[in-house]
Amino acid sequence: MRLAHLLTAALVAAGLYWWVVATPPRGQEPPTPAGAAQAAPRAEEKPMRVAGFLSRARPVESEIALRGRTEAQRRVEVRAETSGLVISDPLRAGAEVRKGDVLCRIEMGARAAQLAEAEAALASAEADDRAAQTLSRKGYASDIVAAARRAQLEAARARLAAIRRDIEKLVMTAPFDGFLETDAAETGALLRNGDVCATVIALDPIKLVGFVPEVDVDRLAPGMEARGRLASGRPLAGRISFVSRSADPATRTFRVEVQAPNPDADIRDGMTAEIAVPLTGERAHMLPQAALTLDDSGRLGVRVAEGGRARFVPVEILRDEPVGVWVRGLPDEAMVIVVGQEYVGEGRPVLVTEVSWTPEDGGVVSPPAHALAGDAARDAAGAEAGDAR
Repeated sequence: MRLAHLLTAALVAAGLYWWVVATPPRGQEPPTPAGAAQAAPRAEEKPMRVAGFLSRARPVESEIALRGRTEAQRRVEVRAETSGLVISDPLRAGAEVRKGDVLCRIEMGARAAQLAEAEAALASAEADDRAAQTLSRKGYASDIVAAARRAQLEAARARLAAIRRDIEKLVMTAPFDGFLETDAAETGALLRNGDVCATVIALDPIKLVGFVPEVDVDRLAPGMEARGRLASGRPLAGRISFVSRSADPATRTFRVEVQAPNPDADIRDGMTAEIAVPLTGERAHMLPQAALTLDDSGRLGVRVAEGGRARFVPVEILRDEPVGVWVRGLPDEAMVIVVGQEYVGEGRPVLVTEVSWTPEDGGVVSPPAHALAGDAARDAAGAEAGDAR
């Protein structure tokens, strides 16, 4: 009897243990190995329906755009090299001048008397030199005396040359063909050495001056074609004549100069201009703007379908147009996802419905994208619900 009680107690204890410890709570699945838990979702992951089109790279003419201004090809401030009163009638600002035209004339003043004195002194020094040389050859004068007379002669010649050069400076002329930017000095004005007589500018050819950032400066070189457009909308065409080798210390940009014909001189100095330098020989893809997306790190790119799975490819925009954007960074051929790219992650299986898209069609996806977008959204919602379960 005692043995039966012991057996009953043992069975009850075993049953309680199994019920409390070994049996999992209701609604909870038995534990599975970690590797099996990770493999199960991938095995059950269904392809998501997306739409894409086969994009092929094409040669594209990209460009570097600069903001700048027009600048006179040549600008000179004609300054006085001697002092005196102006006796010429002044030319007014805006007047067209030719090389050699008189801008300012200073009165002779006492220079006429100085010239006559210097000429007389030279004649006397020449006579003394001839006499000294003759006496020296005959032995009546020493070589030292002859050398002194020759030195006096050279000094007289130098003084006469200086006076004549000063007289030549009385007339200031235009150094090149151009236009007066300021009035010439007024009649009766006193000009001192270094004072401005007039400012002359040359406008043909005109210079377009812009500044390029250091990331693009190596892509430019003298001789390259360039286009310009003034604020008025007038187009210009020319070639790069100069690319600076020294950066502006404040902006870290490099000066670029473009020369454009201006035969009528109707393009003025200092006008705002947009400069575009075409870059040829590059291949890129034309894509709809809606195809662009961002990855988790914020990089700009597109999602492509490769081997039945979605992959993110970072791209760089070259330029945009009304129907799309030119980008580089893709292979020569790529199946670009244009509907559903926001719902698929890296490596997600996709089922691609190929659509048609070309810029010539006005940038419209065919067949209509709204139905394909609804399918992709439903697939994404179903995938999220499955993950929640």
